[in-house]
Amino acid sequence: MSAHDDDRTAPDSGHDRPNGVSEETVEALGALSKALETTERARGHLYGFHQLTGTADFELDDAVRLLHLAGHHREAEAVRREILGRNVIPGHWTFQIIEAYNATYHRPFVELEQQIVRDLAQGRDHLFEAELKARRRTTGHPAHTPGPKAAGTD
Repeated sequence: MSAHDDDRTAPDSGHDRPNGVSEETVEALGALSKALETTERARGHLYGFHQLTGTADFELDDAVRLLHLAGHHREAEAVRREILGRNVIPGHWTFQIIEAYNATYHRPFVELEQQIVRDLAQGRDHLFEAELKARRRTTGHPAHTPGPKAAGTD
């Protein structure tokens, strides 16, 4: 790769638009990718919900212990019996909600998005974003290269 190759305004070679792929297709694939990214964020919130709920459940151990120490045995036992280890929705702890989301929604979405990218863009991911980057970067600027430099090159 020569220094001049960094000045081109096309995306890096791994993100070149395959022949015959229209602007509309690239835009549609970008929208599909954005929707999948949004579900990744939602999934992250589910994991946050899972971890926060689990932390709260373990913190109840301290509350039960302190209620007992303060002489509030009936209240301590009510917390232990009614809330500690309780399902967050009928029949489910938070890990089961995540498992159901992954199996029912997230995994099928990922698989379909990957299949569509294979079918319509020869498996080349993020064409929309790569073309956006190519249009917005400053040609010749060292921090605006089309892609990462190969190891051992300057």
